[in-house]
Amino acid sequence: MPLPEPTPVLDLIDSFRRSKTMFTAVALGVFDRLREQPCSAAGLAGRLQTDADAMERLLDGCVGLGLLTKQAGVYTNQPVADVYLCSASPHSMHGYVLYSDAVLFPMWANLADAVREGTHRWKQTFDLDGPIFSHFFRTEDALRDFIQGMHGAGMVSSPRVVEAFDLSRFHRMVDLGGATGHLVIAACERYPALRGAVFDLGRVTAFAREEVAQSPAHARIEVLAGDFFEDDLPVADLYALGRVLHDWSDQKIATLLGIVYDKLPPQGALLIAEKLLDEDKSGPVPALMQSLNMLVITEGRERTAGEYGALLRQAGFARVEARRTGSVVDAVLATKE
Repeated sequence: MPLPEPTPVLDLIDSFRRSKTMFTAVALGVFDRLREQPCSAAGLAGRLQTDADAMERLLDGCVGLGLLTKQAGVYTNQPVADVYLCSASPHSMHGYVLYSDAVLFPMWANLADAVREGTHRWKQTFDLDGPIFSHFFRTEDALRDFIQGMHGAGMVSSPRVVEAFDLSRFHRMVDLGGATGHLVIAACERYPALRGAVFDLGRVTAFAREEVAQSPAHARIEVLAGDFFEDDLPVADLYALGRVLHDWSDQKIATLLGIVYDKLPPQGALLIAEKLLDEDKSGPVPALMQSLNMLVITEGRERTAGEYGALLRQAGFARVEARRTGSVVDAVLATKE
């Protein structure tokens, strides 16, 4: 019997090297510098205070990955790097790349222990105890990287989430744990009669105000400080939870859904944005990888549409619909009848 093709295994062996090449180029400021002006490896090494030969190898690696072009020894950003890897771009994922490099990469090195014990790796990796989000926000730089990273990803996915269902019947949407407000911004920009609010921890609201101020819908969006587990929720007929429920256990989700359900008026609804696993949990791969990520860094996991439906119906929601968006997160709409 012939041996199976080894390409899948070889690709996986190589994958972390590709990720780390991009992470390192972002962390060193390569794409930001090249956005200002194309440059040779030696010139860039001088500007970034690195070894010239090593910089050339890094840049050539980025050329091979499709992030840079090289002509006559001069390197230039590809459009994908300009848009998603430069800190000044309005669609930048720069913050999430930095967060992935500084936090996720070392934590994933302890995945085997997370699987053995079934718990996150903050203590093992960084010697941090306490609530998980105190670790995410342990310094102002860590907070900014995390929040800006969520914003970059949200700018890609949120327009698709608010298109998944017709939300025109709602009057006020409150985005719970909304970070920079990308989800409510997308909703208010799509639905001109909708008013909205971002509701998140006080340390996060400054970032939300920065982003809301740049939206054409800014006059219809408030930014409010609060903790959705502890504080009374602002009044709304549509609440949203974007990439929130996957952080928590079923027990904490039940508590939060109960709070939301009790606050909603009849025919009010909850919009959820999360990666949905297939019902047999065999895919899709991004959702499977994100579920492992939740094991490493939170108390939660990714779920199927059926699992979210069961949690929502247990909380009292009578009608639950799930839609694939074709983007990095999917959409679930649960209505109170």
